[in-house]
Amino acid sequence: MKVVIDTNSLLSLVRYYLPFDKKGVLFEFIKSKIESGDIIIIDKVFEECTYNSRGLVLKKLQYLTDKTFLKAAKVPYKTDSLLVPNTKQFFHLLNNNFVNQIVKKARNFTEVEFESEKTRFIESADMKQVILSLNLKAKGERVVLVTEETESNNDNKLFKKIPTICKELEIGTMTLPELIAKYDGIDIDFQ
Repeated sequence: MKVVIDTNSLLSLVRYYLPFDKKGVLFEFIKSKIESGDIIIIDKVFEECTYNSRGLVLKKLQYLTDKTFLKAAKVPYKTDSLLVPNTKQFFHLLNNNFVNQIVKKARNFTEVEFESEKTRFIESADMKQVILSLNLKAKGERVVLVTEETESNNDNKLFKKIPTICKELEIGTMTLPELIAKYDGIDIDFQ
């Protein structure tokens, strides 16, 4: 299973789990999953990790600042040339299903403004993770996107949240606790 992980899940890992991982079991386990390519951190998420919470993720997961480790593990995953597998279907969904129509109408976007917002959204970490997941799925991989977001309440944003979009695209999502529980063979003793 390939796991595409978002910034908030990595923050949760270092804030709420690693402080109690006194023997470093979870720390080493996550490191090995990143190193093997089973957990994927994309460039946009990596970038967010450098400035969110003053770089806490990179401070606590020190191997993410080790150039030798990053090169060997191919981290971060480059998304600049990532394309959507079924472009026509994807853009149809983006224009109709992924947009919050109430917010779009309330803000009274011109066509140019909407296209600009759509482009910004496509280039966001959230959508790059979704697009990577679609590509992995198209290659026959079993993929799950790990996010702490929920489907409910869109905070008056123009586009819907990751779990809602993933549900439409038939991409599995789970939270960090669900991911940790899913891994067999990890014997964590939180203290």
